[in-house]
Amino acid sequence: MIGNRLKRAREALGFSLRELEAAIQAQVSAQAIGKYERDEMMPSSTILLALAKALQVSPEYLLSTREIELSGIDFRKAPHTGAKEIRAVEASVLDQVERYLALEELLPGVEQRWNAPSGQAFAIDHIEDAEPAADALRRLWKLGIDPIPSMAELLEDKGVKVIALDLPENVSGSKAFVQRPGRRDVPVIVVNKTHSGERQRFTLAHELAHLVLRLNGLSDAEQEKAADRFAGAFLMAQDMVLRLLGAHRTSISIGELAELKKLFKVSIASLVVRCAQLEIIPKAVYARLWSQIKDLGWNVRTANELGMLKPEIPQRMERLCFRAVAEGAVSEARAAELLSISVRELDRRLMGQMS
Repeated sequence: MIGNRLKRAREALGFSLRELEAAIQAQVSAQAIGKYERDEMMPSSTILLALAKALQVSPEYLLSTREIELSGIDFRKAPHTGAKEIRAVEASVLDQVERYLALEELLPGVEQRWNAPSGQAFAIDHIEDAEPAADALRRLWKLGIDPIPSMAELLEDKGVKVIALDLPENVSGSKAFVQRPGRRDVPVIVVNKTHSGERQRFTLAHELAHLVLRLNGLSDAEQEKAADRFAGAFLMAQDMVLRLLGAHRTSISIGELAELKKLFKVSIASLVVRCAQLEIIPKAVYARLWSQIKDLGWNVRTANELGMLKPEIPQRMERLCFRAVAEGAVSEARAAELLSISVRELDRRLMGQMS
């Protein structure tokens, strides 16, 4: 039966039942589509093709019997984000992850398994405990104290599926687990494709905190603050920050911070907060720097901060698609469908002509 998949595909596009009726030129009514979603009726082959075209999926997708669900979804979003927007995001995530997992199944041996870190270091009773937890994870993953070149590549190497989607501006990202019968759960982190690289990297590190930390007895607000503290410490290791800036400073210029931004690939605002956390700068200097940042408009989410970084788009799924085509494991048409692009665009990318 196609009910769940039909509803998921509709919600992924943000369509209401009546909007989907209009998209298929009223070949059937919204009431009939509702019955398809409740598995009370099956559409004819003609209607199935029309629905698939309107929803930008293949008929095979709608007819698939693969069982897959999301659990533990946790969105970083503005308070006014609507329920319809959230349902659309959830449906898009599930669709994209399913494509990703289907691709891995075509290439035996490529799946990276997630091994959640264990130990007392990741049990958080206070917001400040997130700092040593970030250091512990860096040691566990043998990262040293150097800045992380690509958060997306690091997480995918550790078995986290990183998905970049066109999300509403007020949705930064989410974490979740994909559940499949008889298989291990797969962690997923979603980032907003339209956000800057700085914001994406912080979102990835923040959501990583929610995957690895055991937050004991903290309120929701405290949990978010602990995840932010972890993110800052993970992206800007304490020893490296102290080495570059010194233990105590009476003044730091925006220009110096802009140079450090290039190294750590974080926002200038995040660097100022980090300096305050490590007590490199006194409260008066922090207040002065923050006042400058506010005057420049860099304290808002949509800010065009000095030296903005390009979005950090995950590449692993596309690389696996290229490999599957090269090895004859999948047709170009199927590869294009998995990547949600046209065959022409796939051919361009296979030739190294990135858009």
